[in-house]
Amino acid sequence: MALLVPVMVRGINNLSDARYCAGMGADSLTFRLDPAFADYLTPETVRELSGWVAGVQLIGEFDALPIEQINQLVQECGLHAVLLHRRHPADELAALTVPALRFITWIPDMVHEDVEMLLREQAPFYQGFVLATAPTPLPNPAEVIRLTEYARQYPMWLGAGFAPDSLRDYVQALNPAGIVLQGGDEIKPGLRDFDEMEAVFEQLED
Repeated sequence: MALLVPVMVRGINNLSDARYCAGMGADSLTFRLDPAFADYLTPETVRELSGWVAGVQLIGEFDALPIEQINQLVQECGLHAVLLHRRHPADELAALTVPALRFITWIPDMVHEDVEMLLREQAPFYQGFVLATAPTPLPNPAEVIRLTEYARQYPMWLGAGFAPDSLRDYVQALNPAGIVLQGGDEIKPGLRDFDEMEAVFEQLED
């Protein structure tokens, strides 16, 4: 299925999610491979899941692991990119064997100039920024305007929850680098409720 914008689905941990999201046209799937995450996966599990899908980018999420261990897991799992939760020095990023995305979080009332400086300084080292989780309540109109400005200047992947109403209208107005969805758990092996995710994919259908 062709989509208006690339879709990244984070936290894939079961075959149902992997096959469904790939079939619906997701551009990339992320797997938590860092033991710093409570729900991390082993390389064996990632290889097993990814072996059932085709045509998607495989991305590993990392927090505390050093770059040399990340590179090892990249090779073991056949990853195409990494999503880094922590900031790394330029020399460490240069040692990565695949492109990197930077995970960032929404900080309420953060000074606009500080955000702009953070993005500007880090942009040369990353393929894009992933702002996956929308705050509650949603940003006020002034903050939305600034977020729009950031998305126009830098490759930003935004969580679907940032859309105030229609996700389709939001994507067409903002034109982000991509939309981020969150994978879930199976009810039992082979059984998963996809109603909510299906509604999102349908809104993004081209």
